[in-house]
Amino acid sequence: MSIKPLIILPDPVLRQVSKPVERVDADLRKLADDMLETMYDAPGIGLAAIQIGEPRRLLVIDLAKEGEEPQPHVFINPEVLESSDQRSVYEEGCLSIPDYYAEVERPASVRVKYLDRDGKLQEIQAEGLMATCLQHEIDHLNGVLFIDHISKLKRDMVVRKFKKLAKDKVPGKMVG
Repeated sequence: MSIKPLIILPDPVLRQVSKPVERVDADLRKLADDMLETMYDAPGIGLAAIQIGEPRRLLVIDLAKEGEEPQPHVFINPEVLESSDQRSVYEEGCLSIPDYYAEVERPASVRVKYLDRDGKLQEIQAEGLMATCLQHEIDHLNGVLFIDHISKLKRDMVVRKFKKLAKDKVPGKMVG
């Protein structure tokens, strides 16, 4: 397993729509394992393949708290089948938008079908943080970021900040 570099806003890769996974094989499972290791290292609770530059419909989630036994979940070609009318608000962050958090309103529960790491068709009825995390990561697969769910004013401020940070990191230029 290896830790992969994260794609950071404003990289246009984050806006790509990921392609369906054609085959669940050893290479895909290795990618999922690398994604889990990258997510744990960050540290985060979810990661979509596009966030490490792989435009495939693959995401990983682990909601275990620090000190708890890891509970990794691998979702291949996840698809929301049903969303509740009831809404919930969580403060979200993103490994591709470091150190920025905002309250986002989403459906409180979702039913998602996906393939597991063995290629078997599964369904999950998710609520609470798992529902939010699944929606956040599936958004990534569709080129959508959590900041797309906040006001245009706040979103524009965040994008400007990250564009400036990216410009200040021009190779060969030291930034203190």
